[in-house]
Amino acid sequence: MNDTYVECMVARKSSPLKGVLKYVIYILAVISGLSTLMGYIIFLVPLVIFGLLAWFVVPGFDLEYEYLYLDREISIDKIMSKQKRKRVRTLELNKMEKMCPINSHELDSYKSRNVKVSDYSSGADGAKVWVIVYTGKDGEELVGIEPNEEMLKAVKSVYPRKVIEY
Repeated sequence: MNDTYVECMVARKSSPLKGVLKYVIYILAVISGLSTLMGYIIFLVPLVIFGLLAWFVVPGFDLEYEYLYLDREISIDKIMSKQKRKRVRTLELNKMEKMCPINSHELDSYKSRNVKVSDYSSGADGAKVWVIVYTGKDGEELVGIEPNEEMLKAVKSVYPRKVIEY
């Protein structure tokens, strides 16, 4: 069997507010911890709260998406803080209606409808975002990804009529 394997990694653009918030949480956790060590037991509750925020919420501020094309499927993984990996979606491309750039006129008919939109792109200005019109168990959905040329070529070789490049 001759399967095509293509992988692509995209770092999500982080907002400056998230960077500031991350350091504020760390500083407040340290201050609460030092205050608790000095005998102020009242700071134990904020220590637990800021500690949990630092452990569970802050890693979600640094995101990357990995797209993996294999055997007519695109798997999308979310990587948090370059440590934790979580499978977000698996798109079976035989359920794909079309794949086109985000500024394509092919998507005009979907703008007026109430269609679910999922964005797994970098969010950077000038990024080459492609939209997959996907019909799954929850109905129609627009899935935004940022594939590289190799992945586009692999998908187009299998589904030439569904990949629209204008």
